[in-house]
Amino acid sequence: MPLSKQVILITGAGGGLGSTAALALAKRGAHIILLDKLIPKLETVYDAIVAANAPEPIMYPFDLAGADENDYQELADRIEGKYGALQGLLHSAVEFSHFTPVPQISTKDWAKTLHVNVNAPFLLCRMLLPLLQKSPHASIVFTSDSSARTAPAYSGAYGVSKIALEGFAKILAEELEAANTVRVNTLIPGPVDSPFRTRAYPAEDKSRLPTMASLAPAYIYLFGPQSLGITGQTVDARTFHL
Repeated sequence: MPLSKQVILITGAGGGLGSTAALALAKRGAHIILLDKLIPKLETVYDAIVAANAPEPIMYPFDLAGADENDYQELADRIEGKYGALQGLLHSAVEFSHFTPVPQISTKDWAKTLHVNVNAPFLLCRMLLPLLQKSPHASIVFTSDSSARTAPAYSGAYGVSKIALEGFAKILAEELEAANTVRVNTLIPGPVDSPFRTRAYPAEDKSRLPTMASLAPAYIYLFGPQSLGITGQTVDARTFHL
């Protein structure tokens, strides 16, 4: 159980990739804090983890789009009160509506997408970093997209947010590298048969895609002892091998 006694917070834990990561890490002994705005989805993941005889997780209903700084601080305070420290933070929540030409993007949709995909990870890192730094070794993992480097047409606010997120991850990794306690890396899941992929490409033949469960080894690596000392890197699940 390489992740026993590790406390890992996962945003978007009720979503496809977030729930996949939660179950994979919990099966390795991690104590998972499930953060999502939809309680029924949290309960589904909670039940799956308990059914796997993994450590009982904690559900934390939280709306990244509507939360203010006080809500983030309260989250940090509650984690500190219960666990004292934090060993992992996975940014898996994502805001995406559809591919849209720039002139047709509403100001409201633009602002919400950037807030959930960029501002929320920044606030979480800022508030939770003191708890992560209390651990001898901790891991922050951002979730990006293979399109971030190509900036395709119509990717709109989502595309901009992923470009910004990868830049933020690099900056944070550089700042924390000297202390050698908190490593920061980015995961590119690649095309997988997920609810997000279905929204983005509804006409695609999903039977040709890898399952979400295929990402489990990458999550285990990024939060496990094998990635100690690895920071500022981008891990592409399509080419990743343990």
